[in-house]
Amino acid sequence: MTDITQSFSDHERIPLKDYAEKAYLDYSMYVVLDRALPHIGDGLKPVQRRIVYAMSELGLSTNSKHKKSARTVGDVIGKFHPHGDSACYEAMVLMAQPFSFRYPLVDGQGNFGSPDDPKSFAAMRYTESRLTAYAKTLLGELGQGTVDWGPNFDGTLQEPLMLPARLPNVLLNGSTGIAVGMSTDIPPHNLREVVSACIHLLEQPKATVADLCQHVRGPDFPTDAEIITSRQDLLALYETGHGSIKMRAIWEKENGEIVITALPHQVSPAKVLEQIAAQMQAKKLPMVEDLRDESDHENPTRLVIVPRSNRVDLEQLMNHLFATTDLERNVRANMNIIGINGRPQILNLRELLKQWLSFRMDTVVRRLNHRLDQVIDRLHILEGLLVAYLNIDEVIYIIRHEDKPKPVLMERFGITGTQAEAILDLKLRNLAKLEEMKIRDEQDVLADERDELEKILGSKARLKTLIKQELLADAELYGDDRRSVLVERDAAQALRQEDLVPSEPVTIILSKSGWVRSAKGHEIDPASLNYRAGDEFQHAAFGRSNEQAVFLDSRGKAFSLSAHTLPSARSQGEPLSSRFTIPAGESFLFTLAGGADQKILLATTFGYGFITELSNLHSRMKAGKALLTVPPGASPVMPADIGRSEGESSSAALTPTLVVCATSDGYLLAFPLEDVPELTKGKGNKLINIPPKRLKGGEEHMVGLAVMGEKEEILIWAGQRYLRMAAKDIEHFRGERAHRGRKLPRGFQRVTKIEKAESE
Repeated sequence: MTDITQSFSDHERIPLKDYAEKAYLDYSMYVVLDRALPHIGDGLKPVQRRIVYAMSELGLSTNSKHKKSARTVGDVIGKFHPHGDSACYEAMVLMAQPFSFRYPLVDGQGNFGSPDDPKSFAAMRYTESRLTAYAKTLLGELGQGTVDWGPNFDGTLQEPLMLPARLPNVLLNGSTGIAVGMSTDIPPHNLREVVSACIHLLEQPKATVADLCQHVRGPDFPTDAEIITSRQDLLALYETGHGSIKMRAIWEKENGEIVITALPHQVSPAKVLEQIAAQMQAKKLPMVEDLRDESDHENPTRLVIVPRSNRVDLEQLMNHLFATTDLERNVRANMNIIGINGRPQILNLRELLKQWLSFRMDTVVRRLNHRLDQVIDRLHILEGLLVAYLNIDEVIYIIRHEDKPKPVLMERFGITGTQAEAILDLKLRNLAKLEEMKIRDEQDVLADERDELEKILGSKARLKTLIKQELLADAELYGDDRRSVLVERDAAQALRQEDLVPSEPVTIILSKSGWVRSAKGHEIDPASLNYRAGDEFQHAAFGRSNEQAVFLDSRGKAFSLSAHTLPSARSQGEPLSSRFTIPAGESFLFTLAGGADQKILLATTFGYGFITELSNLHSRMKAGKALLTVPPGASPVMPADIGRSEGESSSAALTPTLVVCATSDGYLLAFPLEDVPELTKGKGNKLINIPPKRLKGGEEHMVGLAVMGEKEEILIWAGQRYLRMAAKDIEHFRGERAHRGRKLPRGFQRVTKIEKAESE
């Protein structure tokens, strides 16, 4: 009893930590090597290999009738793969889906799923299947001594540990899988391109990845969608073994509508329509009126997008949809494979093809040696049969009169046991005189074949030539044109929120207390609106609903909001302080609106200013953007609109040419607009000269400025009076920038405002 207890203690008691570590490592290695990763030889995982082998054993070749999938699954899990039938069937269905595998291995009959829902396939009791013609490239050499065999899970049967693939299936069909601590995502490729690269590597063993990429131009998915990844990125993918591929749907214009005819790999049409519909419901896609799915048997993918009008820019719309839906998506690539050394490794294109060619060369050598052994054995038997035919009467006599004719034959004619057995197995019908001629003819044929096999096995160049010929023959038989078109394009950019909003004229109204609102149209009189008690009109700007509304505060900081987000003018608006942060004592003075390339002239009451584009005033920061440097004691004056940097008015009368500045003491100065610098921010240059003493004492300041064309007029206000001045009247006040200017006529010595006169 003590011995038994001692033995039990010695062998079964181990620390839980050690047991858990060993168990997890064993499980990890099983998942990596026997479940998730494909082998470089045949490009299959164990379950896929067993399915293909089991179907071949059932006689389900491409020329046979389809059989129930349940029959195949039953054989697979009963003989080779003791796992769940649903998992096994799903693996089989995947190999039958033409939208999942570039070169399907299983020919399915029945419902094997759809691109909308790949897992919507019927139960295995309903579907039928057989192997495709392409599967011959994996099975054609199986019984020719090409691969090693091992016992199945219960030791009652033998199964191939690898299939003798005639083509690099690991690249042609690709693979995906998640193991423990690693994963694989190998994209599929075109058969002709891969064969061309293999042949090039056979002929030029020192070829680089870049050389091979002249043949393998990129992945080739089972979809007509475009691959828009750049040539450099594809080359980097093949050099490192990992990266990503960007795919984009194919579309065309048809009767003013958008018709999508191909989607990226593994993208569901239903999901794409759902994504677009969600944007329409959220009112983020106002230019789309309707969606339709017109896919049918003749057109597997046909999604129709109906624009709201013929004025919608379809290119811009599709660019937005590419960026916001699965119409454009990235496909991950990670060439993690179990190499010929039996270990998982990430391989670049050259190493992958090099290892596969090494596997193929070993397979061909084994096949040739196997055939050579068969030929030599047959020649050996034929030699014995020839001896028998030359001495047929004596052979018959020995067989009739000897109890044990085999040793007598061996001794009498000097033949081996194998030859003697062959003689004894002869049928009487084969004792005709013509058999001797057949034997000699067969000997000649087999002797030639033996010599040819020995030549090939003795020459590496001949072996390479044979492999090359077989690759070309398979490429001719199973190859096809590329499906995924390679087109270099920039990644799509989603439209800004402003671009998705209808472009309507709006008037942005700012009150003295900093409340803002927006009214539709430009005909409204902002001063006539109702304001809160103690509040009044401050400033207004005319713009469009899809533009940014800009606000300038007393410190020279700029703030901006999307115009369509402002409250309606029917209300009293909302305070800008609820959206922006502004110190106590400061206030919002002016509002601006227009295109991003609109140019404006900014200045302070100290007479300094510069030109800038409206886009420089756009800011998402709550604290605003420092733009105009305002010295102590100064404040910004009302900005002057100049125009756009491009597409300026063709009318010379409206083209701004002069800057007119006025001071509170009645000094007026006009100078060319081109003398004002264009900056993104800062203090600017001096526009009009005001004596420093008068500035510091607060006795004089610049009240404003205007930018006018040759046929425009300006108004100079002094209290309730104004003076209208045309270009010819301004000539008297023209001078150089930063000069003092000239005094206005009597009665306008106290200027309060300067503005451009409205055109009549």
